Amino acid sequence: MHRITPKLTDQNTAASAIKPGIYYSLAFISALFLSTLFLSACDRSADKQAEQQQEKHDYSIFTFGTLVDISLYGVSRDQAERAFDQLQKDFDHFHQHWSPWTDGDLARLNQQLESLTPAVIPDHLKPLIETSMTLSQQSDHFYNPTIGKLINLWQFHRYQEDDIRPPSPREIQALVEQQPRMSDLRFDDQGRLINTNPAISLNFGAYAKGYAIALEIEKLRRLGIENAVINAGGDLSVIGQHGERSWNIGIRHPRNDSVLASIEVKDNESVFTSGDYERFYYYQDKRYHHILDPNTGYPTADTQSITVIHHDAGLADAAATALFVAGSKRWKKIAKNMDLRYVMLIDARGDIHMTPAMEKRIKFLNKLPTSHIILSEEL
Repeated sequence: MHRITPKLTDQNTAASAIKPGIYYSLAFISALFLSTLFLSACDRSADKQAEQQQEKHDYSIFTFGTLVDISLYGVSRDQAERAFDQLQKDFDHFHQHWSPWTDGDLARLNQQLESLTPAVIPDHLKPLIETSMTLSQQSDHFYNPTIGKLINLWQFHRYQEDDIRPPSPREIQALVEQQPRMSDLRFDDQGRLINTNPAISLNFGAYAKGYAIALEIEKLRRLGIENAVINAGGDLSVIGQHGERSWNIGIRHPRNDSVLASIEVKDNESVFTSGDYERFYYYQDKRYHHILDPNTGYPTADTQSITVIHHDAGLADAAATALFVAGSKRWKKIAKNMDLRYVMLIDARGDIHMTPAMEKRIKFLNKLPTSHIILSEEL
């Protein structure tokens, strides 16, 4: 966990600070960016007016393998520092105990699950497990946090290293044949977690970040903070407004680092995107990205990116992964099961699939000469 010195910004400080994941700017979407989403102002005058009316405080930490940017509006410096200190402690805890690669509670739980020993679950892990049981069922197991061994096999946590290579087909097939699922887990009458499949190893990488953001947004509300954004590597939740207007964000084009579209995000909404450009490596001139299909054991080939908007950040996080894996032919069924209204999927051909509700909110910046838009029926 790396702590980055907070940047406390008063009314007289310029607002155009570029950060990974989200860009704050005075001009409407004026720069290219390397993350999924960025915050932007619609015009210079609105930004200037908002700055004059609200003090803004920025803070960044590194956790969950990404930079988390927190921005608070309309609070004093002391109130912001107290909030940042509490969020820092929480994210430190999440990073230590929700990651399968640290010496924390989840890693110890996985050791017990592999031995099929009934496991006593720490209180902070139980909501992740219980909610994941529901989300896995709703998504037809496209969201499947039990495939930790498969994820480890592909070594995407080492994707920046030079000596990485994909696993052999035999290794992949051996794990896929065991079909680990959340339905292999249950709680007994003593509240212990019972596992019937030794292939299970829990990895909440497709849910924990969203759930953590949801918890911290609620903490900010309890602290009396009404206008804020938490952005974790481009996935974000907002409360209140950005100045005297709503939050306006841009959605990255999955193939050329430009801005594909913009969308206005309302109070208490979360926007999560999964893309095949986020984490990947090359081996023998072939590109392998990190979003695995639990049914095949290989990276999903049908989707470039998917964006989901929902009031529940944890659900939006899990749904983005599930719909990415489901692909262009199956995403609508999963979206309906998960009660999603706002979805945009870009398939391997570059075609854009959207729900009617998303189509009404999104604004494309340029013409799409190599793509066309496919609207689903109302879910």
